[in-house]
Order: sequence, then C-alpha cells, then structure tokens
Amino acid sequence: MRIEHVAIYVDDLEAARSFFEKYFGARSNELYHNPKKGFKSYFLSFDDGARLEIMTKEGMAKTNLPQERLGLIHFAVSTGSKEKVDELTRRLQSDGYPVLSGPRTTGDGYYESSILGIENCQIEITV
Repeated sequence: MRIEHVAIYVDDLEAARSFFEKYFGARSNELYHNPKKGFKSYFLSFDDGARLEIMTKEGMAKTNLPQERLGLIHFAVSTGSKEKVDELTRRLQSDGYPVLSGPRTTGDGYYESSILGIENCQIEITV
C-alpha cells in the first residue's frame, strides 16, 4: 500500500497553489469547482508521484491551533541532499516564512529543517 494523497483546507486556494508550485515544484491540475457545495480544489503532483490536494470551501471555520497537538501536524518533503535542504530553507526564510527548527541533524539521524509555510502549514524539508 501507499498513501495516495494528503489533503489540506486553505483559505486562499490560489496563493497556496502558487506557494507549492514556486517552492516545491508542484504541478497543478485544473480547478475543480462544485458551486452547489461551495467547494474548490486542486491536486498538486510532485516528481515522485506524490500528490497533495488543496481545498477551500465557503464558510470554513478559521481557528489557530497549537503546533503541538493531537492529529496530523506536518508533512515532509525530500529534496535529495543536505545542500538542497539548506538552500530551500534559506529561500523560504528570506521570503518571510518562519523557520521552526534547523537545518540540523536530528537525534534519529534525519537532516532536516521545519518551516511554517503558507497558512501556517508546518513542512519538514529533509534529504
């Protein structure tokens, strides 16, 4: 088995799509829109076949949740090298996205950084 895709709700669908295209090389499909339900989404595809669905829906509640809580907290993106982890982390930071940790080698041997991306989405950037 494999995870087919992960989905996240966002407030600004177009900004989220641009973020993942610009920084992570995502390729977007055409907008899906269900006017009856007030729902819109894009599937973003990555080089290795992984997919991320970004969605928005009219009337969604906006809440600020703590970064450490039960439930899905982050997803990780593999860049292929320490140098690319460093480069992407610097690029995101210089564009105003907070670096939560790293780049560093963790106790379990991962080289990674963690950033707070578009709409407070926590993303690990790893080798």
